[in-house]
Amino acid sequence: MKRIYWSLFMLLMAVSSFAQRDNVIDEIVWIVGDEAIFKSEVEELRKNAQIQGVHWDGDPYCLIPEELAIQKLFINQAVTDSVEATPQEVAEQVNYTMQALVDQYGSLEKIEEYSGMKISDYRATLEESMRNQIITKKMKNKITENVTVTPAEVRRYVKEMDVEDIPFVNEQVEVEIITREPEIPQEEIDAVKADLRNYTERIQSGATTFSTLAILYSEDAGTAIHGGELGFVGRAEVVPEFAAVAFNLTDPGKVSKIVESEYGYHIMQLIEKRGDRVNVRHILRKPKVPEEAVRKGLLELDSIADDIRNEKFTFEEAAMHLSADKATRNNNGLMSYQPDPYTSISKFEMQQLPQEVARAVDRMHVGEISDPFTMVTGSGKQVCAIVKLKSRVNGHKATVNEDFQTLSELVREQKCEKAVQKWIEERQKTTYVKIFEGWNECEFHYPGWVLK
Repeated sequence: MKRIYWSLFMLLMAVSSFAQRDNVIDEIVWIVGDEAIFKSEVEELRKNAQIQGVHWDGDPYCLIPEELAIQKLFINQAVTDSVEATPQEVAEQVNYTMQALVDQYGSLEKIEEYSGMKISDYRATLEESMRNQIITKKMKNKITENVTVTPAEVRRYVKEMDVEDIPFVNEQVEVEIITREPEIPQEEIDAVKADLRNYTERIQSGATTFSTLAILYSEDAGTAIHGGELGFVGRAEVVPEFAAVAFNLTDPGKVSKIVESEYGYHIMQLIEKRGDRVNVRHILRKPKVPEEAVRKGLLELDSIADDIRNEKFTFEEAAMHLSADKATRNNNGLMSYQPDPYTSISKFEMQQLPQEVARAVDRMHVGEISDPFTMVTGSGKQVCAIVKLKSRVNGHKATVNEDFQTLSELVREQKCEKAVQKWIEERQKTTYVKIFEGWNECEFHYPGWVLK
């Protein structure tokens, strides 16, 4: 019986509406060491999987508790080995997960609708799940840190594989980008600041509340619906300019000075501080970009592209010195993405690229530079851009010569999985486990659970 992939299971855990056990009687279904697994945990995970259309290869009332039990084995060992998740790591993972959920559901409001919780409360529920996920990953890495793969093992892997089982490598591209931010007239910036100062005066005079103005005027849709409330965050969870002011607020009755960030201009008001975390309200306003400024930005990039084609300088040199894109500027303009907070990959499948970029490179040849186009960045800014197609690998069956790294990673992944399985089987023998009546009639992936 196959078990659900661990990454999928952990995503389900992360997006679960955590069961509230206050003032209710819950049922313990497993005990692993000194940790209990509750029926409500299992039921919440099962419901969320059903909503997302996940089909379990087996009985979810068997698979889910077993996966929870496996996680507890890792967490228990982590205590012995002093393996921990730092606050910074937890904050990064929470931010990453929240963005993934926004991408999946479309907005923070949709997440609230799905979870039945305010975003501020929802973020808080994620932290423990993310902490356990990070610790589990670190323990797995510790178990598999000495696993290596030789070229002979890779060749043997391909040789012994049936032709139909050889993995197919989808088309992948590497893309370099140069962006220019259209110049916003000072009068537009001044108008936004004047509005924010007006809001501050109205709040300080008692004419209205910060929350009311946030609902009416803030351009951060995710927080505006809650009167601008951000929820408790650590310094690493917000941009530095915002954090520098938010964490220095002391009087909940006062409104901050105007703060400029990559998102626009903010004012904020303290709600509460808890240790190294703070909860504030904020109002975000974004200066409007005139059409004339957009046209000017496109013309500038058109000129830059012509200079590159005429070999006055290279695309990479232009990216380093002329691009407004901080994420790629110091990497010769090369775009990359993070499948998790600790890994960066520059090869994209087409559907992984921003839509505007994918449309530009779809019919380009390697080395070609696109015509200028506009796109919206992750921070919501409209920018002008040109891209260069650095490399393209058409979809194909993997071969040792062309895809050694991909195949090597597959072989190592298999060896790591076996190492982790062996570790779990050894821990089963030395860990107290009790599976309660009605939950033990299962064909477990790991049959060595000690039934007492």
